[in-house]
Amino acid sequence: MANTGRGTVGAVIVAAGRSTRMGGVDKTFAPMLGLPLVAHTLGRFENCPLVDQVVLVLAEDSLEQGRKLVQEQGYKKIAHVCAGGARRQDSVKNGLDLLSPCDWAIVHDGARPCFDQDMLQRGMDAASECGSAVAGVPVKDTIKRISPDQMVDETPDRALLWAAQTPQVFRYSLLMEAHDNCPQDVTDDAAMVESLGHPVKMFQGSYENIKVTTSDDLVIAEAFLKAALR
Repeated sequence: MANTGRGTVGAVIVAAGRSTRMGGVDKTFAPMLGLPLVAHTLGRFENCPLVDQVVLVLAEDSLEQGRKLVQEQGYKKIAHVCAGGARRQDSVKNGLDLLSPCDWAIVHDGARPCFDQDMLQRGMDAASECGSAVAGVPVKDTIKRISPDQMVDETPDRALLWAAQTPQVFRYSLLMEAHDNCPQDVTDDAAMVESLGHPVKMFQGSYENIKVTTSDDLVIAEAFLKAALR
């Protein structure tokens, strides 16, 4: 059992997307520093004492490759490798259903390899306050809200705007309740919890904690990983 002082912790790593912005290349297994991208993400969870178990969620046609990676790398915490669903939230739910009974669930994008254990700790600390927490960073640019015809409707106060990331941390029971009661499409699990009227705490992520969606992102993420090794 992880020594969190708060109970057992399971993680769902979601990497079941179609990589449409990568020109058909599956970003999940794109090579970075001699390993597939997702291996960098998995390795950080494997080595984090906060985490007890991991479920990896992949596209159906990547399952064999994923299971082979888990075997080759000798990961001990990855309990299951399963297929995703039609939507991101369906993929997360598939992973949650396979976690052994736990008190907390961490949801993280497989394509975000540039996080660290300190960020996971900040997430657990924040979630302990209200049961749910999401990593994020203050936006740097001025944001414009526009109408369908691209006319500016509003300029929100930038000081109140953060860009959401993963990891996102929840009481397992709360997150399952959100998945059971939020049928509408959402872009992250925090939005599902918000739909219940439940508070969500934002904690400090990192500007380096990028999600790899394009080939340019691969180059940037690799540079961040290299710098972390120095």
